[in-house]
Amino acid sequence: MLFRDRVDAGRQLAARLAEFAGRPDVVVLGLPRGGIPVAHEVATLLDVALDVFLVRKLGVPGQSELAMGAIASGGIEVLNRDVIRELGISDALVAQVAVRERVELERRDALYRGGRAAASVEGRTVLLVDDGLATGSTMEAGIVALRQFSPARVVVAVPVGARETCERLRSIADQVVCVSTPAPFEAVGAWYQEFSQTTDEEVIRLLGGSPNDRGTA
Repeated sequence: MLFRDRVDAGRQLAARLAEFAGRPDVVVLGLPRGGIPVAHEVATLLDVALDVFLVRKLGVPGQSELAMGAIASGGIEVLNRDVIRELGISDALVAQVAVRERVELERRDALYRGGRAAASVEGRTVLLVDDGLATGSTMEAGIVALRQFSPARVVVAVPVGARETCERLRSIADQVVCVSTPAPFEAVGAWYQEFSQTTDEEVIRLLGGSPNDRGTA
C-alpha cells in the first residue's frame, strides 16, 4: 500500500506541489467525488483556493470507458468528432447521452455549491486533482473542458496513476505530477489501505471548509 487513505495521499501529493504554495494565482480543482478529499488536503497545505470541477464524461454507449466527449459546468460541451465519426454514432444518440449526463451534473452542481459561484480560473494556474488515474478518460475529458475557461496553465496532480496514462496526459496538460506510477498498476484502489466511496455529504463538508475563498467569481 502506498497510502493510508485519501487524506494521506493528499499530504504526499502536496509535498510534490510546493512550488505552488501561497500563490493567489493558483486554484485547486478536485474531481468529484474521490478527488475532493485529496484536493482539500492539497489546498489546505498549499494555502490556495479550492473548488470542485464538475465534469461528466460522455461515454460511448456500450463502451463507457471510451469518451466521445465531455460536459462541464457553465454549459460547456466538448465532443470528440473523430470517435463519433469512426463509430458511426448518431447526433441523436450523442444528444441523448449528453442530456442524461447533464441532469447528473446539474444535480451535483446544486448540491455541492449550495448557490456559491464557481472559482474563476481564467488566467490562473489550475491544479486539477483526482485520487488516481487508471485509464485517465475522465481526467482527459476534464482537461479538454477546462481549457474552454481559458486558464493560464493546467497541472494534472494525482497521488498514483498508471505510467502510460500519466505519459499520455502530458501531451494535453501543461504539467503532470504523479507521486507514484507502480507497475503492474491494476486499479487505483489497490494502492490505498482505505478506499471507501466518498459520499456527497463528505464532498459538501470539505468544500464548505476550504482553506480560503480567494478568486471566487
